[in-house]
Amino acid sequence: MRRFFITLEGPEGSGKSTQAKRLVVALRRKGHRVVFVRDPGTTALGKRLRQVLLYARIGGISPMAEACLFIAGRIQLVQEAIVPALRRGQVVVCDRFHDATVAYQGYGGQLDAAWLDRVGRAAIGGVMPRLTVLLDVPTDVGFRRVGGPRDRMERKVSAFHRRVRRGYLRIARKEPRRVVVIDATKPVESVHRMILATVLSRI
Repeated sequence: MRRFFITLEGPEGSGKSTQAKRLVVALRRKGHRVVFVRDPGTTALGKRLRQVLLYARIGGISPMAEACLFIAGRIQLVQEAIVPALRRGQVVVCDRFHDATVAYQGYGGQLDAAWLDRVGRAAIGGVMPRLTVLLDVPTDVGFRRVGGPRDRMERKVSAFHRRVRRGYLRIARKEPRRVVVIDATKPVESVHRMILATVLSRI
């Protein structure tokens, strides 16, 4: 049992949050000490930023402003929760992380994704996951799954979300050793088994 940092990423409707929670339960059953965090939303600052970025009715926010706010929350998350847990030898499972900003604000928002990647990594001191599970789902399929009121990101136009998905897949092609792509159109239990097998082979 050793420290290990895992992130789950994916476009809207990929089932990422559900699978992250199932993974945490499965790893704990196998005896691992697991800390679950989400980006943003775990720290006090992250919770405030989550409300602003996803739910506040404050009009348009530019992609650059979004990126800076997400990165600010991530710095706090790394310093307050992720690094201390890793130092204690725990496994950290994170629902979204650095790749989300590159995919959403970079590729989706049409910022310079390469620049955003460099800046984002520098801001968090290079604290990157050992394994990223990318749950891939076609944009139209994902949005048929999204129920209830949609947050600000979910309400963006479909062209934006198609760019996000292409961005995620481009990230995976660039870093195949870190990013493992899993077909999220399969049944929930099947996806869970694939994720768990992938994690156990690395941890």
